[in-house]
Amino acid sequence: MTHPTSLVRGRALITGGSSGLGLEFARQLAARGLDLVLVARDAERLARAAQELRGSGVSVETLPADLSDDDGVAAVAQRLGSSQSPVDVFVNNAGAGLYAKMATADASELVAGAELMGITPMVLGGAAAAAMKERGRGVIINTSSMSGAAPMGAYSAIKAFVRVWSDSLAIEVAPFGVQVVTFIPGWVRTEFHARTGVSTSSIPDFLWLDAQRVVAECLADADRGRTSSTPSKRFKLIGFLAKHAPAGAVAVAVKKLNKGRR
Repeated sequence: MTHPTSLVRGRALITGGSSGLGLEFARQLAARGLDLVLVARDAERLARAAQELRGSGVSVETLPADLSDDDGVAAVAQRLGSSQSPVDVFVNNAGAGLYAKMATADASELVAGAELMGITPMVLGGAAAAAMKERGRGVIINTSSMSGAAPMGAYSAIKAFVRVWSDSLAIEVAPFGVQVVTFIPGWVRTEFHARTGVSTSSIPDFLWLDAQRVVAECLADADRGRTSSTPSKRFKLIGFLAKHAPAGAVAVAVKKLNKGRR
C-alpha cells in the first residue's frame, strides 16, 4: 500500500516501458492509479502495452522514441519538461545488454552502450529534475544495477556511473522537494538477458529474482522516502561484500560468474 506521504502519485513517464522491468513498473504504477506515459522504440509493442494498461482504468500516453538517437532523446526530454501535462514520477529505465570486449581497436559498441545507458539517463534525469524542481515536487527512479558494484566489464562501469550520478542528483535536488531513488536490482528474470543471446548458466538459480518483487520493493522504498533501493536481503549482502571484501576475492567471484559468457 502506498504510504500517505509518498510522492509516488500523479503521472509517471517510464522509458523502456513496453517490456521487462519498465512494463512491470507501468503495471504496478497503474494499479496505484497513476496515469502513464510509456516510452519505447517499438511502436507496435508500445501500443499493445498501452492497451493492456488502459484496462486498469488509467490514462496511457505513448511516445515512440529511439533513445540511441538524439532526436528521440530530445523528444522525451521535451515531454518531461512539459508544464501543461506534467510528469510527477520519472522511471529512468531504458537500457540494453553490453558484453563487448574492452580491449578493442573498435570501441563503437562500447561508446553506443555508454551513450544509451549512461549519457541518455543523465540527460533525461536532468530534464526531469529541472522541471520537478521548478514545481517543488516529484520522484525520479534511476535504474542502476548490482553489477555496478563489481568489475564485471563495460556494462558494470556504466551502471556504476549511473549510481554515482543518481546519488549526486538526489543530494542536489532534495532541498527542492524532489526525491531521487537509485534503483539497484540484481539478476531479474525478464526477457532482457534472452535478447542479448548471452548465456546465464554460470549464474546460480538462487540469485534470480522476479520482476514483480523487485519493482514492488523499489516502490515501497520510494514510498518511505528512501534514496536507494536494493531489492532482497541477498543482494544487499552481495553489495556489502562487493564493497568491503578483499579485491582478490571479488575478482575470483567475478571470473566464476563470467565463465561461459562472451
